[in-house]
Amino acid sequence: MSADAAGHALVAEHTVYGCVMGSRAFGLATENSDTDRRGVYLAPTRLFWSFEKPPTHVEGPREEEFSWELERFCELALRANPNILECLHSPFVERVDATGRELLALRDAFLSRYVHRTFAGYAVGQVRKLHADVRQHGAPRWKHAMHLLRLLACSRDLLRTGALTLDVGEAREELLAVKRGEVSWDEVQRRMATLTEEADTAVSGSPLPAEPDRERVADFLYRARRASAVRCA
Repeated sequence: MSADAAGHALVAEHTVYGCVMGSRAFGLATENSDTDRRGVYLAPTRLFWSFEKPPTHVEGPREEEFSWELERFCELALRANPNILECLHSPFVERVDATGRELLALRDAFLSRYVHRTFAGYAVGQVRKLHADVRQHGAPRWKHAMHLLRLLACSRDLLRTGALTLDVGEAREELLAVKRGEVSWDEVQRRMATLTEEADTAVSGSPLPAEPDRERVADFLYRARRASAVRCA
């Protein structure tokens, strides 16, 4: 079996959690929007006892689908990776088993003030790319600018409230106007700067803990691996 086929089999047979992400999860979908799927699979414990370890992530088998092995997913979530944390809060869950439900019950264990650093760091990288677009093409990729504004607002609100909410709600039309190029680049930069400043201000009084609860997550992962080993015995 090829590596791709083996990875796709893991996704098909061992997914514990699958959801829809992207514009559909953010409340920004239009008639032309793709359906982005993300998932988490639990590779059988026996696979870790061979020289060839199972993959930490798999692309496919469906278009716009990407999945992570449970341990890798937890590692990234503990680091407050924006994409990973958002997966745990998707309003559109397509597949979940007992292990997946326990993972979802741990959502608060992953949240911490680390999000300020990681969300801001991701934003800095995206801003650089947008500036490069402006230099090379005279305008940014407006869709990317829209999603960056959404992410910055999400980060600010998360730090303020301690809750991660994906749907943009009343900001939908304002953000879609950015996507259509109806808002000037100068105005987009002003909004980005304001959101960044508001997030910076929210950190000190945030209800989020200083660090994630690694012990709870480690206990969950250990029990998931042990249960898999027992099933394979």
